[in-house]
Amino acid sequence: MPSEGMIAQADETLTLAAPAPEQSEPPSPARAEIDVPARWRRWLALAAALTVMVLVMVFRDKVREFPQYGYLGVFIFSLLSNATIILPVPGLVSVLAAGSAFNPIVVGLVAGIAEPIGELTGYLAGYAGRAVIADHKTYARIMGWMRGHNYLSGYLTIFVLSLIPNPLFDLAGIAAGALKLPVSGFLVSCWLGKTLKAIGIAFLGGWAVPFIERLLS
Repeated sequence: MPSEGMIAQADETLTLAAPAPEQSEPPSPARAEIDVPARWRRWLALAAALTVMVLVMVFRDKVREFPQYGYLGVFIFSLLSNATIILPVPGLVSVLAAGSAFNPIVVGLVAGIAEPIGELTGYLAGYAGRAVIADHKTYARIMGWMRGHNYLSGYLTIFVLSLIPNPLFDLAGIAAGALKLPVSGFLVSCWLGKTLKAIGIAFLGGWAVPFIERLLS
């Protein structure tokens, strides 16, 4: 029969071996999310749409004043706006405006060449390992899409995200660089999607801007 001393020693050993209760840690700043009320989101979206409309009308007049720089202006605006880690509103505005003043197909082709070149900034940041958004949930989700089940998943993700105007492509470009996706494949996938998108936006500008002018006249 074990003695009382042996039982007490065993109880003490079990107590020391038991894991300490986990303490909940506050969420890191990288994971914190800003809760914007739906009402304010709607107002912000409306304000953004009106701002874009005004910029389109103003920029369209400037393009017509300097027709010899029209396509070059589209190229520069598209390249610079996609080289920054923001929603490329200036590039979209230039394509919309130029589409109402010039050949929409040519405008789309010019923007489709410029935008992938600008997106190389995000790709190179990810390739060099300087991305500081690894804990961002959206970034992790895009990484999952790009890893996928085969080697085509990364290219397909780049194509789809470049085809639709959205602020997520900067994260996709960083993810492509971090995954060491071949730069040639990245550029081709990006070019296909962004060219189709730009042609569509240019045709939209060619129809929408004259329509708005008729409504306002």
